[in-house]
Amino acid sequence: MKFNIYYRKDGRWEGRLLKETRPNGKRSYKYIFGKTRAQVEKRMEDIMRESFCGSCRNTFSEVFTAWFAQARRRIKESTAANYAMKAEKHLLAAFGRRVISDITENDIYKFIETKKADGLSNRYIADILALMKSVFKYAARQYNMLDPTVGVSVPHRSFGDIRTLDAQEQETLRRYISLNRTRSSLGAALALSTGLRIGELCALQWKDIDLEKRILTVSKTIQRVKDKSGERKTKLIITEPKSFASNRSIPLTDSIIEFLSAMKGDSREYVLSGRLRPIEPRTMQYRFSNILKNANLPSVHFHSLRHVFASNCIKTGCDVKALAELLGHSRVEITMNLYIHSSFEQKRGYLECLKLEF
Repeated sequence: MKFNIYYRKDGRWEGRLLKETRPNGKRSYKYIFGKTRAQVEKRMEDIMRESFCGSCRNTFSEVFTAWFAQARRRIKESTAANYAMKAEKHLLAAFGRRVISDITENDIYKFIETKKADGLSNRYIADILALMKSVFKYAARQYNMLDPTVGVSVPHRSFGDIRTLDAQEQETLRRYISLNRTRSSLGAALALSTGLRIGELCALQWKDIDLEKRILTVSKTIQRVKDKSGERKTKLIITEPKSFASNRSIPLTDSIIEFLSAMKGDSREYVLSGRLRPIEPRTMQYRFSNILKNANLPSVHFHSLRHVFASNCIKTGCDVKALAELLGHSRVEITMNLYIHSSFEQKRGYLECLKLEF
């Protein structure tokens, strides 16, 4: 059942609900009138709700539990943990006890405004809403109910510029690494040379690196997730990379080959720990923070090295498709939007190349 709302010349609002399309092509409508748009919307929602799900009285929490039981069979453990965290912290806290058929589009917009007021970014709110939409799609299929998320506008994802290291700071970091060759600095050198994610670096074993063929293979990542068993709060898991495209092979340069050769260990050992047990991402981030402090460099997140790698590749003439494959992205748009940064001096140089004279 589709609907449209119009403002009439007589000052009233008119809503039209499409009831059916007859075999001869003619359409049958139900008309609703009101003094305000809100009145018409409310009446139309009530009619549509009665039409779709008058008997559905399950709570949002009950529906989420049923959906999650099915979803976790086809998703990674880390993804399931992420869904469970977002649901528990945000969705169930707001809608858990509500009868799912009573939740309206207006309720969802109020939820969005509340999350914005709490300081959550549009990107994070959009992720929460994506989870909510999945639950309502499931409910619509299972209980023949109206999906209130269909017409909801998701907040625009804002990908702000991440603080990276400029050319001079990068050179300072490279000099520090060359003078202090440790496993911690090896992690930073690998990130600058390959663009690996921190979880991929921590999960890297020597069997994943072929020094003769000069190839590094990414086939796993490491994450700390919430432990549902109750034995501990969180646990460290090694799983498949972020996406199918993240399974990839990366060529290695002469300089990083030399560094790796000096650190070479047993095939089962993890590269950054030198042991049969890996270090976890937050430990690597802590060690990287110490490197920056010792090198008198500004504090940046380890992930900024991935941005530095991408930007430097573009500067050398690397095409975006090849860069997307090196970074493990399924779409070049992700690479363009998130990992390509132009400095002001680059922009000045591009414009100078125009060589316009007046």
